[in-house]
Amino acid sequence: MNNTGTKHQGPSCVKPVWACLELPVTDYMQALRLQQKLVSARANRELNRDIVLILQHLPVFTLGNRGGAEHLRVSEDFLNARGISLVKTNRGGSITYHGPGQLVAYPIVDLALNDWHVADFVHALETVMIAIACHWGLPARRDALGRGVWVQGKKIGSVGLRVRRKVSFHGLALNVDPDLEPFDWVSPCGLSGVQMTSVARQICGPVSMPEVIRTAKAHFSSVFGVRLEPISASYLKKYFKETGHAEVSA
Repeated sequence: MNNTGTKHQGPSCVKPVWACLELPVTDYMQALRLQQKLVSARANRELNRDIVLILQHLPVFTLGNRGGAEHLRVSEDFLNARGISLVKTNRGGSITYHGPGQLVAYPIVDLALNDWHVADFVHALETVMIAIACHWGLPARRDALGRGVWVQGKKIGSVGLRVRRKVSFHGLALNVDPDLEPFDWVSPCGLSGVQMTSVARQICGPVSMPEVIRTAKAHFSSVFGVRLEPISASYLKKYFKETGHAEVSA
């Protein structure tokens, strides 16, 4: 791997193929159960290729493996009254918010098979978000304050990963045009004094989520040195049923 966080591909190399599934706005726990099923299937070689899930979430605060409930500035009753869940997860990091208007990508990838070290993989996820932001002319970068992606001192993208049996899950979250108010109710990722921003806020205009998704796919391909192959939900019908998702058509 080179020092930009991208995989080298020789001119004669055939790029590995990742399956890519776009989901609608999805309940966080349903998406987590789906990831867990896919991780087990990938580790057991029942699933014969890596896959990235691209989606948005219903409003939710999630706690990482460092906890983070102490950074929440409002009560659970306050959140419940607004239909916002508080969920404990096993991803890396502290507390953060997810909601509609935020691009989420969960790569279910066999890191050992692909010769990825965890730190390099996280670095590559940040590179994807930086590239997406740069597509809209934003000077996005990493920051010594912590993991994630920043624009002019404000955080625009977060990353939190978990690896089980050498297979990754969880991933990245990039603020495209979400409601940013819930971030004011928390110290994002446990960092006090951090302001959150979004692509739409930074460019002072609307942003097309479908265009962001297309851009994200292109940069996933280039950064990870893979070819993304779109799949339909029916490809994962078995796992949808096991995790409580609505029935999908064959």
